[in-house]
Amino acid sequence: MKASLQLRMSQQLALTPQLQQAIRLLQLSTQDMEQEVARMLDENPMLELSEQAGHREYAGEPSRVESRVAESDDAQYGDAGHDEMDEMPVSIESIEWGAHANANASSDDEDAAFPEQAAKQSSMREYLHSQLAVSQLSLRDKQVVGMLIDALDEQGYLEQDLAELYEMLPKELAISLDDLETALVQLQYLDQPGIGARSLSECLALQLRALPENMPHRELAIRLVTEHLDLVAAHDFARIKKILRCSDDQLRAAQQMIAGLKPRPAAEFDRTVADYVIPDVLVELRAGRWQVRLNPEAMPKVCINQMYANILQQRDDKTGSPLVAQLQEANWFIRSLQQRFETILRVAQAIVERQAAFLEHGEIAMRPLVLREISEALELHESTVSRSTTQKFMRTPRGVYEFKHFFGSGLVTESGGACSSAAIRELIKQLVAAEDARKPLTDGRMSEILAQQGIVVARRTIAKYREALNILPVNLRKTL
Repeated sequence: MKASLQLRMSQQLALTPQLQQAIRLLQLSTQDMEQEVARMLDENPMLELSEQAGHREYAGEPSRVESRVAESDDAQYGDAGHDEMDEMPVSIESIEWGAHANANASSDDEDAAFPEQAAKQSSMREYLHSQLAVSQLSLRDKQVVGMLIDALDEQGYLEQDLAELYEMLPKELAISLDDLETALVQLQYLDQPGIGARSLSECLALQLRALPENMPHRELAIRLVTEHLDLVAAHDFARIKKILRCSDDQLRAAQQMIAGLKPRPAAEFDRTVADYVIPDVLVELRAGRWQVRLNPEAMPKVCINQMYANILQQRDDKTGSPLVAQLQEANWFIRSLQQRFETILRVAQAIVERQAAFLEHGEIAMRPLVLREISEALELHESTVSRSTTQKFMRTPRGVYEFKHFFGSGLVTESGGACSSAAIRELIKQLVAAEDARKPLTDGRMSEILAQQGIVVARRTIAKYREALNILPVNLRKTL
């Protein structure tokens, strides 16, 4: 076979460096974008922070960007695609704990506006070692207990069996298995009930035994967690009453006592500082119309360094200076930032116009929305809309939401309309909140109720949405 040369013409899409930079900036979150701006400021002397006070802005750009961008450029960014405690015999999540109620409680406006500075907090092991240091134990006992403290997991449980731990110890330490069992008891009776437990049942029992002995229903609660915790988790109250021969009131009181315990005794030592989101856009109701504007706090103050620009302008030989390339790169970067915010603003305005009912009435009024609908309305590629909605947030009167929150599929109703999945989840939450706790609604019954309202939803779909909402099954929602 003879080799030969052939000429062939073909079209190929090539991404310029400017286009690649614009695509990368668009898909970055606000925090990542600020890091990128900081990097560019360090590397390019032609960029600097604006010294103007007030709103954060670009050089030469107005300090406020109106919500309707009628003359903005349709920045197309190409067709590149986009990427869309260990288990115990009884699950901790299967029991409704009263201590969890306060975890999601919202603070008042003052606390939300002025969060307190988080103080440095001791870790679980630091706290236990400090207690051990002031205890009356002998030096040898303190050393053995300290070894067990270091063997605890992050939840405060001792998952490793004492016999296995004993086999791992060097023989020259002369620590027996009895020494380890004694040290475990000493650890469990430090001033942190539940620490050092080897199971959920033992953890709850340790906390109950730390309560005053004359507390009503304490012994019944201890029997429940040590002998019948699986029945408590399954809410099998009829069988519990038959086995323990107790009344509804006694069982209810013991159950409430158990619900007030801490299934994760070391959770209070794991108080991480909350991550705060900077919204990219602000949604406001003006003159009876929902309008969107960019958040000045999310827009970096970058501009061209005028001193270097003037020096470059006064030079005769501008082509050979490295500042020329850096000046061009700085201009590209500023323009990419402008395109980023213009595109985000246009997409946000389109979303708000289609989800105005949500802003007025809540989740139940959310309408089905897909990326294609926004891309066709704005004449942008669907991948561009996807990048514009990923890790981008808007502040509304109802709270701060990611752009993706407003997208979702829907179901066709009997009347020919459409109901979004978010609205169906809200209806399920309302049905569960209003149900009789003694006779909770099954998935099938909720499907029938929604069908009576003209929304045909299969039982398995109800179950899927219920699990996504972290709502327990009907047998676990039943109470006395």
